[in-house]
Amino acid sequence: MCSHKLVNEICDETRFQKTISTELNEVRNLANDGLFTAKPGEENWGIAHRVLMPAFGTVAIRGMFDEMYEIATQLALKWARFGSSQPILATDDFTRLAFDTVALCSMDFRFNSFYRESAHPFVEGMGDVLVESGNRFRRPAMAKVFYRATTKKYFKDIKMMREISEDVVQARRANPDSKKKDLLAAMLNGIDSKTGKGISDISIADNLITFLIAGHETTSGTLSFLFYSLLKSPDCYQKAQKEVDEIIGQGPITVEKVFKLKYVPAALRETLRLYSPIPGVAMEALEDTLVDGKYPIAKGEAVSAFFTRSHVDPRVYGEDAHLFKPERMLDENFERLQKEYPNCWKPFGSGVRACIGRPFAWQEMLITVSLLLQNFNLTMDNPAYNLSLIETLTVKPKDFYMKASLRHGMSPLDLEHKLRGSNEASIKTTTSADHESENGNSERKGKPLSIFYGSNSGTCETLAHRLASDATSHGFHASVDSLDTAKESLPIDRPVVIITSSYEGQPPDNAAQFVSWLKNLEGKSLGPVSYAVFGVGNREWSQSFYKVPKFVDSALEKHGARQIVEIGLTDTSDRDPFTDFESWEDGTLWPTLDKEGDGAKPRELAAQKDLSVQVTMPRISTLHQDVSEAVVTAVRDLTGPGVARKRHLEIALPSGMSYRAGDYVCVLPMNPRETVSRILRYFRLSWDAVLTIEGEKGVALPMNQPASASDVLSSYVELAQPATRRNISTLAQFTSDKETKEALDDLLGSKLQAEITTKRVSVMDLLERFPKIQLPLASFLGMLPPMRIRQYSIASSPLKSPTHVSVSYSILDEPSLSGQGRHIGVTTSYLSKLSPNELIHIAIRSSHVAFHLPRTPESTPIICIAAGAGIGPFRGFIEERAQLLAAGRKLAPAMLFFGCRGKADDLYRNEFDAWEKQGAVVVKRAYSRETSVETVGCKYVQHRLTNEKEKVCELWDQGAKLYVCGSREVGKAVEETCVELLKELMGMDKEGADAFFKEVRNERFATDVFT
Repeated sequence: MCSHKLVNEICDETRFQKTISTELNEVRNLANDGLFTAKPGEENWGIAHRVLMPAFGTVAIRGMFDEMYEIATQLALKWARFGSSQPILATDDFTRLAFDTVALCSMDFRFNSFYRESAHPFVEGMGDVLVESGNRFRRPAMAKVFYRATTKKYFKDIKMMREISEDVVQARRANPDSKKKDLLAAMLNGIDSKTGKGISDISIADNLITFLIAGHETTSGTLSFLFYSLLKSPDCYQKAQKEVDEIIGQGPITVEKVFKLKYVPAALRETLRLYSPIPGVAMEALEDTLVDGKYPIAKGEAVSAFFTRSHVDPRVYGEDAHLFKPERMLDENFERLQKEYPNCWKPFGSGVRACIGRPFAWQEMLITVSLLLQNFNLTMDNPAYNLSLIETLTVKPKDFYMKASLRHGMSPLDLEHKLRGSNEASIKTTTSADHESENGNSERKGKPLSIFYGSNSGTCETLAHRLASDATSHGFHASVDSLDTAKESLPIDRPVVIITSSYEGQPPDNAAQFVSWLKNLEGKSLGPVSYAVFGVGNREWSQSFYKVPKFVDSALEKHGARQIVEIGLTDTSDRDPFTDFESWEDGTLWPTLDKEGDGAKPRELAAQKDLSVQVTMPRISTLHQDVSEAVVTAVRDLTGPGVARKRHLEIALPSGMSYRAGDYVCVLPMNPRETVSRILRYFRLSWDAVLTIEGEKGVALPMNQPASASDVLSSYVELAQPATRRNISTLAQFTSDKETKEALDDLLGSKLQAEITTKRVSVMDLLERFPKIQLPLASFLGMLPPMRIRQYSIASSPLKSPTHVSVSYSILDEPSLSGQGRHIGVTTSYLSKLSPNELIHIAIRSSHVAFHLPRTPESTPIICIAAGAGIGPFRGFIEERAQLLAAGRKLAPAMLFFGCRGKADDLYRNEFDAWEKQGAVVVKRAYSRETSVETVGCKYVQHRLTNEKEKVCELWDQGAKLYVCGSREVGKAVEETCVELLKELMGMDKEGADAFFKEVRNERFATDVFT
């Protein structure tokens, strides 16, 4: 069914219903009869659906804003720290976002996906189960016998996931005093009004898994498709970002603001029209019928509705239906389309089995899109990327990478403080009405007021109670009840306020009888009823979204009731109902009721409410570098006497941290003691001096608390950073000496690069060079950047030791280029002083996607070229190849070209000799300070590469991949040599060789160079 006309016909629920006859039947192995996989008529579905409807209402979802915002900020901070050059796999991070959001909001469980290099076992298991469910559905029954190992893993993953879900349920069940109001609480405490039953623990676990499956897959896919579409349409991207800037600005993102957006929701609707993450559903005929009057469908026969195809029907959306055009989905046109072409937009499913989590997903996506557009400029990693799809239970863009650059000159630290600042205070308000109920005080004073609500999701009920709370300040005492209780008994001795919603044009469950009664009054008079109506609707659900409140308002007036004020209306698809309700209440309802009352002046609302205010300041890590605590397990020297000292360090990884050969370990270091001592001496501070730093927020220092001077200088700031132009200008302000000022002014000119930056002259160097500068300690600290992490290539393979990483590094301690003392490397000095069992703060970062071993090691040779400590990643590569060979794998050849000063500098010599005997590698060396028969007179790696050009060419012709790790000079020399070899061996000219080399860069030629 791939046209709108056909889809519209099978959306008739009197003739067709959802059937579980596709992959969903296999997914039932995991989720049983949860909401998404339940078959029609299963009792557990009805109970869960009715119990959970209020939990997915506007009020409940609005209460999840903080949790949604928190997870979105984790995504934003991760992207900020990646930097503008790091490609981001959008689908992967949006999956982390959606999964963590669903888990936190539904069951108060944290998977902490943004703090893991690899996915949580639950997430990995779920992905594997969904893929295998699709495979199992597509295989013929007779083929399943050939997939015993796969089947075993499939059910093992299912068992693991169910155990985790059931443990979460039992943990909450064992904590009956929990105040958490999430979906799990709703299921644990809810009773179905129709059957009087609650949801069993097994069914609760089924639905928790259902939320995680359906909630994370669809939302992550939609967000990925949205940003693909926006980035493919620059004008649309600009309009969306402009709208966020104008409505939200740079201030905190709030519920009120996100629901004022117009263009962003339209872009989401248009994305779902073109790229619905679940493009089709299966429907079963309830009776023998015809579709479109032509195609016979037998009772019980299933048909498939491909909504995405009907969403591009040109008869509905025009000849440009295949184009991304958010304007077609702006409010007025969107309403017109739904009215003229019913069921033309169905990305959330149809009828009673439509997505119950739609408000949840919509709010989550609005928050995420707003936050990203507010703070980042996004681009495609590959501007030529064209959409391709990957399919599990849903569809997503495949290999869609973006890059994110912070806007407004912000640094990652700036963004962190900005985002954290929006949630620094937590305010809890308890109304006087709540206190009255809690204290058992039923005594009421004032004029009576009756409030009735029609509400399935809980929004209108909450508004009713809010109005009752406000009534006391206006001299009223209010009663609150459902609309059905007012059937045939509307009060005539007091004002009546009705607050109700519509559901697809139908009344809420607790207002159905009242509406039916109104429809059948048949000319009867209601008597002297005075009433006011406030309606809540959502235009995205139906073109008749105000049908019930408008009918109630007109019917009451028709039957003789007196309208106190004009009907108030709010559309929750793009507005905050609480804001609209308060405007109607304060600007229209109360002024009229106060005027019609006894003339008593309304009391101040705030004065009548008991407020309990709790303000909490979250602990903000001043150096939030996303690192974890690890333990050093081994250290050793790699070099002999007479050469620069190099060392080997092994670290036990924290639980849940993993890596690949070729990745980086990031270290958060401390400044050398010698450097810290210089600062303390200059400012005449003792090692045990205590500082209390006060000032603006956003400074990466321990603020407003005592901290030792040695700790501040060791751990929080970069002391060896070259002085900047602004630093030098500041120093000039703290001296009255003419010669000093002239010397500093001179450095600000053409000498800055050569005399300061290149020679790495620090602020401390300048203070010692110019003793007549009188710089206060506070100004000195304010000049310094925060301590940052350093990256080192990992020198081990997870196949040998998945829980440990090794690092090779050269200790930097040499005369300073400025001529002032010595230049001591911050991190290498720090690492060199570590001993086994000491703690270290680290993180794992992936290297460039090209700088990893080939996926087909059996057929792809490798050529590795390194100098000095640059051999580190290749130790990991060859260690991995040795493990593969030991396991019986046959591998393509590998060559390693290694340059160093001589035998005393020949790093890991014994290990490489053993691996060479094993056949894992052939090593070709070059010694720059020694002559050796082994090196055939070659001083540098590029010379040895030329010497072995025939073998290199042979491996290249076999599809070899070439890697280089070393200094920038080494990388440049190797590249020049490769170009010369191409010219000689392949008959290319210089221009052709350069072009060819650029073409294969990051495909067959990968570099990892350092300064």
